[in-house]
Amino acid sequence: MKRLAVYCGSATPPDLRYIELAREVGETLAARSIGVVYGGGRMGLMGALADAAMAAGGHVIGVIPEAMVSREIANHACSELRVVAGMHERKLAFTQLADGFLTLPGGVGTMDELWEAVSWAQLGYHAKPVGLLNAFGFFDGLLAFQRHMVEVGFIRPAHEHIIMAERELGLLLERMNAHRPVQAIFDMKAADL
Repeated sequence: MKRLAVYCGSATPPDLRYIELAREVGETLAARSIGVVYGGGRMGLMGALADAAMAAGGHVIGVIPEAMVSREIANHACSELRVVAGMHERKLAFTQLADGFLTLPGGVGTMDELWEAVSWAQLGYHAKPVGLLNAFGFFDGLLAFQRHMVEVGFIRPAHEHIIMAERELGLLLERMNAHRPVQAIFDMKAADL
């Protein structure tokens, strides 16, 4: 993996472990010569991730909707800042620019980005790894809900392992590097669906 799209919150939660986590991820990716594609913001986990990656000599591409640039949220200190029309173009750019997706703690926008990456892998729009850094058990509830969707039958057995979740970044990156694409819905026969 030469470049990862990193999804994370633009908020700064009171528990500063999350900010420190974003910094550690930025530093680690830079140390491994893995470029970062992220939401282009300068605040919260996003800003901490980008600043740490840049400070460690990494390459950072921010992709931000035009409406956020005008509100002075954009991080102009990236290696490259791409301004796009809206959120759909932003997520498409993440998919086109990255070799995989890494999700850190965040809110609604982060979940939207994660689930789109999972959905597109399931359908066959991409065959890239989707990693979830479950630091501090932040995603325990989400992973339980995903298991429930599998048990009920809304996620096919062929797709239940699209999300690779780990609590430790090094192990997660190893799993993502060893990723093998799933059988996409587009490649299935109607009888298999």
